[in-house]
Amino acid sequence: MITTPTPSMLRALPAEHRQRLMRVAREVAFPQGERLFEEGSRADRFWIVRTGTVELDMRVPGRRPAVIESLRHNDLVGWSWLFTPHIWHLGAEATTPVRAYEFDATVVRTMCQEDPAMGRAVSLWVGEVLAHRLQAARTRLLDLYAPYGAGNAR
Repeated sequence: MITTPTPSMLRALPAEHRQRLMRVAREVAFPQGERLFEEGSRADRFWIVRTGTVELDMRVPGRRPAVIESLRHNDLVGWSWLFTPHIWHLGAEATTPVRAYEFDATVVRTMCQEDPAMGRAVSLWVGEVLAHRLQAARTRLLDLYAPYGAGNAR
């Protein structure tokens, strides 16, 4: 399973934009085993993990969901909220008790529209996270479903 760090908000956003985002955050907690969201449902919020672990998973017909990545402290949970049609592309579950900052997607999108510099910074941050998640999904799915040695053929 991929556990390389994703771009964190602390490193990606200038202090001014982080502070503005944190003013609209609310603290939430999820018990172990709680689903944060399901693939295909409406993406109307996102989270920054404070403590605990959240696993991203992908539905696989006829099988259990494939775990794509584990997210921990300072990781962004959710990127689908930023891009239309605002539908989750993966699912997410708390695999330990989780404390997180929760953000209302509509509020943050409005902030980004009203402040183009902030919008650009948030878009670049989420874009970096998205690129990381796509690579993680590709690698994990190859690990799970590619024929043994398929990546070695040239």
